[in-house]
Amino acid sequence: MESGILFDLRNPEAWHRPWADHYARSLEWCEEVDRRGIGGVWFTEHHLFEDGYLPQPLVFAAAAAARTRDCRIGTAVILPNLRRPAQLAEDAAIVDLISGALDELGVGAGYRVPEYDLFGAEFDRRFGRVEKNIREVRRLWEEGGITPGPIQRPVPVWGGFYGPRGARIAGRLGIGLLHINRAMYEHYEAGLAEGGHDPRTARVSDLLPVILADDPEAVWPRIAPHLVHQMNTYRLGSVEGTDHPAPPLLKVEDFPEKRPEDGSWATLEVLTPEQAAVRIHERTRGLPVRHLIFWASVAGMPDDLVARHIELVAELPKLLERQSAGG
Repeated sequence: MESGILFDLRNPEAWHRPWADHYARSLEWCEEVDRRGIGGVWFTEHHLFEDGYLPQPLVFAAAAAARTRDCRIGTAVILPNLRRPAQLAEDAAIVDLISGALDELGVGAGYRVPEYDLFGAEFDRRFGRVEKNIREVRRLWEEGGITPGPIQRPVPVWGGFYGPRGARIAGRLGIGLLHINRAMYEHYEAGLAEGGHDPRTARVSDLLPVILADDPEAVWPRIAPHLVHQMNTYRLGSVEGTDHPAPPLLKVEDFPEKRPEDGSWATLEVLTPEQAAVRIHERTRGLPVRHLIFWASVAGMPDDLVARHIELVAELPKLLERQSAGG
């Protein structure tokens, strides 16, 4: 089980820094992640967000691969339906070559109409299309349909799907499921069986809604405004380009600091490493977990909080080992 840090490069107006400086600083964070022995840096995709959410994760992944040595270089997620399969296969192969066989390709179907419109892609039947596109990317790698090909044979592919249909698609394709959820895992296993895949190949990973801090109570008020911005952009973005009414904007008081009583994750939890180890152990016990991924920053949160968060993520594997050993 490896830890990782995910970057979306949001740069909201309220906390804006010059774009070139922001990208340079993010690459420095990637170097820091690698220097501290954290298992991976991951990048995600959205288009047309006012805060500049990263639109081309494999471009940035190639830059990060050139600045790091040991950590995995992943996407969580990229949208195959907005690219031709040959382009995605080539781009991911280049990242694999630059990184020295460290690429991890997480893919998803997306949920925003404007993003599909921007690229002239059809939004309807997107799950069927994403399955077809993933199959084609893998065929191009396996049959030498693009040159140069990746070093890894195969490049690890992950399905970033959150519902039963997507979990089953990931299983049917024989790829990892980028979602840690016991109910969805059953659908994933069913998909593996349907696709004729060995159940021992099952693997899951996920982006966890956790920020680590020495004093969560002191840190929470500093992060909460950034969380409000992040969640409001997701909520508004989900209905943009549709006939659905815009949802009401959230406020800081809409996000409780305590976790839900049913044991599920809150929207965001600010925890000490010791608290996080207990929570993660509770949620992952018995599942074939490969990567635990954490946000680098929530919508441009202060640099000192990002720096300490990364330091604490580096310490987490030892605490998780202790939890697994019952200590």
